[in-house]
Amino acid sequence: MPNLEILDFFLKIMSDDEIKFKEVDKSDIKFLYQHLKERDPITRISHKKMPTFSQHEKFVLSHPYTKWYIIFQKNKKIGSVYLTEMNEIGLFLKKDVQGKGLGQKSLELLMKLNPRNRYLANVNQNNKNSIRFFKKNKFKQIQNTYELEI
Repeated sequence: MPNLEILDFFLKIMSDDEIKFKEVDKSDIKFLYQHLKERDPITRISHKKMPTFSQHEKFVLSHPYTKWYIIFQKNKKIGSVYLTEMNEIGLFLKKDVQGKGLGQKSLELLMKLNPRNRYLANVNQNNKNSIRFFKKNKFKQIQNTYELEI
């Protein structure tokens, strides 16, 4: 059975709150761009303004993360999660599925699939929901970073 058929099979038999991962590939570029546009700009760290689709596509195709997954609930893409070379986690869920425990399940699955001795989460100080989320999951604050733009 080809991989897509296996994925479809598992997605169909999952319960409503189960999640699965699929590694990011070219077919996910459009979803990831729409997902990025949905995020509140005040919570961003990595970029100050929204990239163009072309810039985004180039970024995705550069394979910037050690692991990068699309998060599925049943057969629906609900978010993405990545792990950098420095063990930094980025976890983003679509707004309509936030607050339902799916972030927790996604974090647990990421760590299960990619065991490390230490994980980090860089969170914008204005992103109160992410700060609460990571604190709830036993992450502790270790630094504040300051920036000067000229």
